[in-house]
Amino acid sequence: MKTAIDLSVHEDVTCVRVNLATDRRSASVYVFLTDGMLVDTGCASAERDLAAFFKEHARAFDQVVLTHSHEEHVGTAAWIERHLNVPLSIHPAGVAFCASWPEYPKYRQAVWGIRKPFTAQPLGEQAASRSRLWKVIYTPGHAEDHVVLLDEERGRLFSGDLFLSPKTRVIMRQESVPTIIDSLRKVLQHDFQPMYCCHAGYLPDGKRMLAMKLEELENLSGEILHLYGRGLTIEEINAKLFPESLAIIEVSGGEFDSIHIVRTVVREMAEQAGQGV
Repeated sequence: MKTAIDLSVHEDVTCVRVNLATDRRSASVYVFLTDGMLVDTGCASAERDLAAFFKEHARAFDQVVLTHSHEEHVGTAAWIERHLNVPLSIHPAGVAFCASWPEYPKYRQAVWGIRKPFTAQPLGEQAASRSRLWKVIYTPGHAEDHVVLLDEERGRLFSGDLFLSPKTRVIMRQESVPTIIDSLRKVLQHDFQPMYCCHAGYLPDGKRMLAMKLEELENLSGEILHLYGRGLTIEEINAKLFPESLAIIEVSGGEFDSIHIVRTVVREMAEQAGQGV
């Protein structure tokens, strides 16, 4: 695994892109630094590169806020705790998980590395950086402990993994499309424009991009429910709407799959509508 980082600056935010590559595939994740606050820590597989950045900028941040506990977002948190003695915070649902050794599949370990246990404090409804207050918005669906950070005064959002891309073609087995839709609606009630996504980076028209994702998921859910109402099974709906078999489905052994989209919509939305499953 080859690792490298590159930096860019938008507004007063330093965007640290962590690039990972093998002969067959590549991946990236972002860490953001603004106003004395580090948002996420990146992955353990890039610890050497990230540790060099953290050491160089040790006086530039005095706290770490984690958007959620997936390994590519908290992979070097233990290093920060051990070497910089900087407090780390996460949604209360993630505190106990972060303090333990995680279990996740080998293919994810190969890309993101193995994160070590660390101590995190529970986030409240606000996070204070050196000169700003950030609204902490609980946004489950992608992860039970997922939050986004909103600077209401300046109208900008750190979105964690709420966005990722406008179109959703696969999700993880434990994700929920209806819950993601609820989280998107909640965030879109607020005023902001720029968005900092932990996999897509800086998006100057972030609110429009989030709205596009919401519309796409709402339309997709409606189509799934329509087909289910016509008597199609979950497997038949999946084959009709997602005929292309993406490589990630095979690589992940089905942990990422389009069928999880269909299943969560049918089981959660159809039950709410009284259709039964």
